[in-house]
Amino acid sequence: MKKTSLLLTAVLTASGLSGCTFGASIDTLMAPPKLSVEQEQIYSALTTAHGTAISLKYPKTGKYLSAFIVEDIDGDGGNEALVFYERKDHAADENPLRINILDKKNGEWSSVWDDAAEGSEIEKVIISKLGSNDRINLIIGTSMINRSEKNVSIYNYADGKLTKPPTFSASYSFIDVQDLDMDNEYEFLRLAKSVNDAPAFAEVYELDDKGKYLKTILELSGKFSEFENISYGKVGDSEMGIYIDALSGAGSIQTDVLYMKDGILKKIFENSEQSESTVRPAGCTCFDVDGDGSLEIPKQVIAPSYEASAVGEQLKLTEWKRINSNYELEQQCTSYYSLNDGYIFVFPERWKDRVTVKRDVVNDEIVFCAYDEEGIGRELLRIFCAEDQPSREDRISGGYMLMHSKGDSSCLAYIPANSGTDDDGLGLTPAEAAIGFRFRD
Repeated sequence: MKKTSLLLTAVLTASGLSGCTFGASIDTLMAPPKLSVEQEQIYSALTTAHGTAISLKYPKTGKYLSAFIVEDIDGDGGNEALVFYERKDHAADENPLRINILDKKNGEWSSVWDDAAEGSEIEKVIISKLGSNDRINLIIGTSMINRSEKNVSIYNYADGKLTKPPTFSASYSFIDVQDLDMDNEYEFLRLAKSVNDAPAFAEVYELDDKGKYLKTILELSGKFSEFENISYGKVGDSEMGIYIDALSGAGSIQTDVLYMKDGILKKIFENSEQSESTVRPAGCTCFDVDGDGSLEIPKQVIAPSYEASAVGEQLKLTEWKRINSNYELEQQCTSYYSLNDGYIFVFPERWKDRVTVKRDVVNDEIVFCAYDEEGIGRELLRIFCAEDQPSREDRISGGYMLMHSKGDSSCLAYIPANSGTDDDGLGLTPAEAAIGFRFRD
């Protein structure tokens, strides 16, 4: 449980589906995957109990992506089967999405519980204990057909019945279960985006040994309309940080960083101005660029020699900032970050303020060059991203080194023969070039 399309839009448009009504979804328009022997047995028991006029539903995100979830959800030592399906013969005013639980007795599966679910799509399923309580919680996130309205409910299955405590059912933008305060017990995290004048906020829940929810809530730094990426990493010397990259305007994101201590949710940035200092283009999300377990926050800056250029002609470098032991932002390293190609090249320390980049339009390459008060100097490194095998092989035959490949795409680097001949100490070795590369698949 421990440690976030165009095709869908096209299919729904072609099918004439719109709005928040119950009905067909992408699940019914795709050929179902082949079932395992156990899944076939479960499906047979399901149709025996509820007929064949059904279609299976699949969670969209998270650990469980199958319509069949086989886990011990009541803590009795044996597995139950949790199945999501949609009835085709439902009444016009009835929600067709159903939750079914099957149990296995004497080697045979049988349906023991069936009830309507909320919404029309299953977004995410989490099965976990929370806090110090031994109860196993079934956390189900659902949405309407357009997936913009999401709701989460926490259920408990015991004595053959699925119950939803009246204390928890709420809208959400992001949900997860993590050991946020690193006490070897899990907490439930819920993020909600800003709606109208209400601020975005984060809530954390855990259960005490009597089954009571303990809650801590914290308003976020901006009126975030959407969350682009949620990730976890160390902050300070020991705390687990929640790094929230959220939309802060057209084409821009900013970061808020939270952590939990002594049962209280806390915020690294004490005011919105500190969070606003992290604003950068959308897609440029937090990343552990140096592999030390702490995430860095990227910030784009104009590359040397482009300060006077028109905005559309400027090239940018990316500075990566970490949260130090005093909970302050400090620069960790500088890089060139290609959002389109997904690679990051981290500058050696000796390159700081002495190297810039230029674009070779003819060869479709990024070129790293020495830089001083006289301007751009000699070439130190070239990076080329190939989209097909012939382009890759052509570059390799010309002395380029393969740095990364995925499918037909690959990233290659070339070090000029005279890169290390000058006395400025800026030349790279092949090993240094390889060490500098990071990739975000």
